[in-house]
Amino acid sequence: MNILRGERDRGSAVIETVIGVPAFMLFVGLIFFAGRIAIANQAVESAANEAARTASIARTQEQASSDAAAAAATSLSNQGVACVSREVSVDTTGFAAPAGTPAQVTATVTCQINLADLALPGLPGTRTLSATMGSAIDSYRER
Repeated sequence: MNILRGERDRGSAVIETVIGVPAFMLFVGLIFFAGRIAIANQAVESAANEAARTASIARTQEQASSDAAAAAATSLSNQGVACVSREVSVDTTGFAAPAGTPAQVTATVTCQINLADLALPGLPGTRTLSATMGSAIDSYRER
């Protein structure tokens, strides 16, 4: 029996496509997922840094907290990160330190990002990212 070489391989391209294309698409989806997480994490860190810096140049503890929250919201908005929920907490106890004593303000930004639009099986619909940054308060200014 003489079987031509091409007849033995008939249908194998279809099977390779049926197996390969979904695997490739899943791989591409995971790259998008990792990229979205990395960009959002960097944006949250930047927002925390901006909040801490803004709080450190405020004159009062109350002003520091409100300015930090506004700075974090603006930073996230400018970077195109839409948080499902956002929380900014500021530790302003450094304002109570006497003049001449080193002190700092710490800001923590927590952002829950939406990942439901990626529609990858097994991935959560949202992910919570958090970053904490600090900024020194001028030691010799009046408090």
